[in-house]
Amino acid sequence: MRKKGKKYKHIISLKLAKYLDLALIFILLFDYLLYPLPAIVRADAGNNNYIIEKQVILMKILDVGAIDKTVFLNNSQEEENHLPVNSNIKEVKLSGNYTITAYNSKAGQTDNSPCITANGFDVCKNGVEDTVAANFLPFGAKVRIPDLFGDRVFVVRDRMHPRHKNRLDIWMINYEDAKQFGVKVAKIEVLE
Repeated sequence: MRKKGKKYKHIISLKLAKYLDLALIFILLFDYLLYPLPAIVRADAGNNNYIIEKQVILMKILDVGAIDKTVFLNNSQEEENHLPVNSNIKEVKLSGNYTITAYNSKAGQTDNSPCITANGFDVCKNGVEDTVAANFLPFGAKVRIPDLFGDRVFVVRDRMHPRHKNRLDIWMINYEDAKQFGVKVAKIEVLE
């Protein structure tokens, strides 16, 4: 039987419980009130008519003269229609941060045929540094590494040792360039 009046230990102190209550209230307020605000603002930003109406009213108050609302509408639509378009942009299928290294056609870094990749491509004859080795991508996949090489596109033509599962190896002509490249972690984009 239990004795009457026995005090049980609290898991947390009363002061800590108050702080946790305040933190929980703040989190709930943020989650339900403040967090959706940027999405609401972005949704409303697409509607320029409200801004244009305010500009027209302001100009009438300042007595700027006869204001035609269509002038503002046409100007805002022209800006949207004159964005630069690049038809060569390909859709990104997959992107993520991967370990990136470099190699070249040196006997110690490849198999017994240093210039021939795993899919039969002759990198020495081609002479262009656009070949990568990756075990997690199919042959022919096009890859971009924007942080390191900008819009330059590489093609998967080679494989690495099976222990390198999520790694990309860039083929380079010069041994010193490959050595200087070292090991980097960067975002890659696999293009459609």
